[in-house]
Amino acid sequence: MIVSAAWRGKRYAVLGLARSGAATVRALVAAGAEVTAWDSSEAARASVTGAAVADPVEIDLTGFDGVVVSPGVPINRHPIADKARDAGVPIIGDVELFAQARGELPPHKVVGITGTNGKSTTTALIHHILDTAGVPARLGGNIGLPILGQDPLPAGGVYVLELSSYQIDLTQRLDCDVAVLLNITPDHLDRYDGFEGYAASKARLFAMQSKGRAAIIGIGDEASQAVAKQVSRSGRAEDLTKIAPGVCLDQSRWPTLQGPHNAQNALAAIAACEALGVDQASIDRGLETFPGLPHRMERVATRSGVLFVNDSKATNPTSTAPALSAFKDIHWILGGQAKTNDLEACRPGFPNVRHAYTIGASASMFADLLKDEMPVEQSDTLEAAVRAAAAKARPGETVLLSPACASFDQFKDYEDRGAQFRAAVGALE
Repeated sequence: MIVSAAWRGKRYAVLGLARSGAATVRALVAAGAEVTAWDSSEAARASVTGAAVADPVEIDLTGFDGVVVSPGVPINRHPIADKARDAGVPIIGDVELFAQARGELPPHKVVGITGTNGKSTTTALIHHILDTAGVPARLGGNIGLPILGQDPLPAGGVYVLELSSYQIDLTQRLDCDVAVLLNITPDHLDRYDGFEGYAASKARLFAMQSKGRAAIIGIGDEASQAVAKQVSRSGRAEDLTKIAPGVCLDQSRWPTLQGPHNAQNALAAIAACEALGVDQASIDRGLETFPGLPHRMERVATRSGVLFVNDSKATNPTSTAPALSAFKDIHWILGGQAKTNDLEACRPGFPNVRHAYTIGASASMFADLLKDEMPVEQSDTLEAAVRAAAAKARPGETVLLSPACASFDQFKDYEDRGAQFRAAVGALE
């Protein structure tokens, strides 16, 4: 794990004990900090060792050096925000603790990747290219691997961090050697004061950078264009690489990187690896051998000539749109906990859809939205939708789970939803 002598003897409260929170407690305790930990889950609290267990909202925080909250804690409306402010205690995240620990690690570089869509694929792709080139690298952050739980890299290594807006909000001093912004589209607006607040969160990744460090920004939307202008006008024009939409690439040699969105992801990864000094031959090999990510346009099976694709990670319409453009003759399974009440971002792909099947809390709403656009039926459950789609699909067609919604109405998370899709496909007769 990654620890810092700077934490020794200090007092921290840790709120939220899922993957990143649990790793944070272990790292702080190992460093000699005094830790108080809390989670709403009794099972999570019972797993704590080496730390006191108490709700930081209920105790006196005077004298604490920080409250470390998990990204899932909505600090815009959680009482911990007022409690910490009144006590004069900073609210931070595990990425900020990593930033504090960097000075004690062997010489290394950090790549930070953010964006509304595509950041997991781009993060994994950069890591894969580095691995292909023989560069020691570690994945961490929003991709599901707590960075403090990783072993420190040897000298010359690269930490590749996927960063959500929530994680950036909780970080003050992460000076990335390479910072990447893919795009900014409306998402998570319940956590921000409008879209402008969400976009400003993404922009902070570049505000934390020192001059002379690489800034790679996709400029396919107005909000991201504005961030690129901010970087340029701050005296860092020479640091900036802009990734324009619609750039033609030969993606035929990259089997897991199909579709225009993956062209942008690949261009961003190429630029990041070039900034790190990776040779072109290794970049080419990495692109050709990248295995792709589970739940992101993942080819699950081909049955009776019908391709079944798991795109469960598409949790909003903007992230579903690329999948609708990447395949033809689609039987589209969508729905869940809607983040928007429209599907306009998906409209360019509508001509590729043969039939739609709606599920979850938004099943009725999306069925009404689509009924004049394509044949649609309200299936309600994922299993029923898979059976119906499989019955209608013909050889050469594709059954695509790309929900355009969060999963929490019927599933633990998008991974659970994807796993249940795989199981439903496997259960077909």
